[in-house]
Amino acid sequence: MSSSNFYRGRRLRSSRSIRDLVRETDLLPRNLVQPFFVLESRDTKESRPIASMPGQSQLAPAALEEEVARAVDLGLQNVILFGIPAHKDKEASQAYSKDGIIQQAVQRLKKRFPALVVITDVCLCEYMDHGHCGIIQGNRVQNDPSLGLLARTALSHAQAGADMVAPSDMMDGRVQAIRDLLDKNRFQELPIMSYAVKYASAYYGPFREAAQSAPSFGDRKTYQMDPGNAREALREAEADIVQGADMLMVKPAMPYLDIISALRHSFDLPVAAYQVSGEYSQIKAAARLGWLDEKSVALESLTAVKRAGAEIILTYFAREILGWMAGHE
Repeated sequence: MSSSNFYRGRRLRSSRSIRDLVRETDLLPRNLVQPFFVLESRDTKESRPIASMPGQSQLAPAALEEEVARAVDLGLQNVILFGIPAHKDKEASQAYSKDGIIQQAVQRLKKRFPALVVITDVCLCEYMDHGHCGIIQGNRVQNDPSLGLLARTALSHAQAGADMVAPSDMMDGRVQAIRDLLDKNRFQELPIMSYAVKYASAYYGPFREAAQSAPSFGDRKTYQMDPGNAREALREAEADIVQGADMLMVKPAMPYLDIISALRHSFDLPVAAYQVSGEYSQIKAAARLGWLDEKSVALESLTAVKRAGAEIILTYFAREILGWMAGHE
């Protein structure tokens, strides 16, 4: 057979320089969002390591500020904050308190790092005494009565100085409720990154420990999506677009690459994906056992997420990846 009669793909893989030249997908610092867990504590420098998420900690405000400072020095541009309040009740009152832990953290970070994009998770589960994402009546999460609390929470984050709010609760209509209240209070320019497609996933396990948000009864399958459904993802995303979402998120990331791709090809809004705690922790655990190379697998997995269509990736590996990019092993 003549050499001209078949495709020689190896020509473009013959050296690292050529491979870099033709590479189609690159991870960039601007693509990465680092989640942080903000702890309400009398000791503002307190840091509590999260056993199920090696390398991550619950951080009181002063400790958070210093951790973010180190990450910013490496090139971190974006963060998302999750609150862990000292007090929980049936109305999630600390979620929308002017002096709540997230409100304090936002003000602190924006004062020291004005160029840092500070995103806030908008949900009620960490603040409810039952751990569900809305008001409970008769052991059932009530959709419409919860919308006002979610909107108040988003507004309080905006008033504290957040650059973006990200509702994660999966209540129907919450994007509209948040958009309406923000607009009425002159926050028309504040974007909403909706957790539009959030599956009822077993991969959230370590997060429940980290955010102290496990439900005290039942599960979240009546409001989070069935992992077997793909067409429903498009319906959920379209509904949030109509209600005023500016970005769409898929959560988790790696098990749902097909969904990320579907959103990318179906809609024009920016697409985000959340590499969740279980995805992170399984790589960490395998690496500790010597079964995988942590750096290589982390980079490969996140490259796959971006290749599928996510321009924005929330990942607990963000700080480490920035360190690797800077040459720190």
